[in-house]
Amino acid sequence: MSDFLNYLILGITRGSMYALIALGYTLVYGVLQLINFAHSEVFMSGAFGSYLVVHAIVGNGQGVSGLGAVFVIIAGLLSGAITGAAVAFLLERVAYRPLRRRGAPKLAFLISAIGASFFLAQLFGKMFNRLGQNQFPTYFDANKVLFTIAGAPVRLLQVIIIVAALLLMFFLDRLVSGTKLGRSIRATAEDAPTAALMGVDIDRTISRTFIIGGALAGAAGFLFGTAFVFTNTMGFIPGIKAFAAAVLGGIGNIRGAMIGGLLLGIAENLIPTAPWVSTAWIGIQWTDVVAFVILILILVFRPTGILGERLGRAA
Repeated sequence: MSDFLNYLILGITRGSMYALIALGYTLVYGVLQLINFAHSEVFMSGAFGSYLVVHAIVGNGQGVSGLGAVFVIIAGLLSGAITGAAVAFLLERVAYRPLRRRGAPKLAFLISAIGASFFLAQLFGKMFNRLGQNQFPTYFDANKVLFTIAGAPVRLLQVIIIVAALLLMFFLDRLVSGTKLGRSIRATAEDAPTAALMGVDIDRTISRTFIIGGALAGAAGFLFGTAFVFTNTMGFIPGIKAFAAAVLGGIGNIRGAMIGGLLLGIAENLIPTAPWVSTAWIGIQWTDVVAFVILILILVFRPTGILGERLGRAA
């Protein structure tokens, strides 16, 4: 039981980060009906942007008090979110809006997204350490055990990631379902021409949608960078997994992306590392394979995902 709970907690922790990234995919798909394949680099940019801010505040991390560590974590989340939002805003203005105004085919958007993805990865590789790995300075005891559940330890960093992700997801859900901007996003997702006739500024709504999705991905980049080392190519695998999570939950559905991210994180930790099944089980090296197998199965047997509603109909 302790092994099961330990892997479950790890799965929820990873799934929380996948869910934050997946929300960016599902928001953009909801309003534009296309997949933003450069979103993984928006996530990456959040890690590097927050790294600069955290390093500027704590240096090598020695001598930071408890309240100081809380301040640094909040600063890291905000700086990661701002960096991700800024990169996503520029991405929409440079790579997507000119194509949209010219009525370009969907393939042109895909090629533009791939080009932007490679450009951002190489840009951050040039600015930072292209060949090596970067790591946040140690300014709090991330492995400190706060409490145990049936013998399974729950560590401080896991609590920070899960709580931060849940708060951000709750904020997004309230924003989309209960604000004027949220109504504009849902109206654009439902029927953009009609929404424009009703007075909705489509360009501004799309731009703000990119900003919101980028902010969530950037915050996830800070959380991921705090938990692991990060590089200029860090976005690819988590980005693909987050896309799988969005498809699992129902691409275009906000709550579906949240559920899909959590379920995918749990599945990829429980399925390959199931010691209660057999000591000769497939092993942790198959973790990434599980995510892609789940994506294939969902596309084959339920392509609309678990909830399967478009953003405009989700609320």
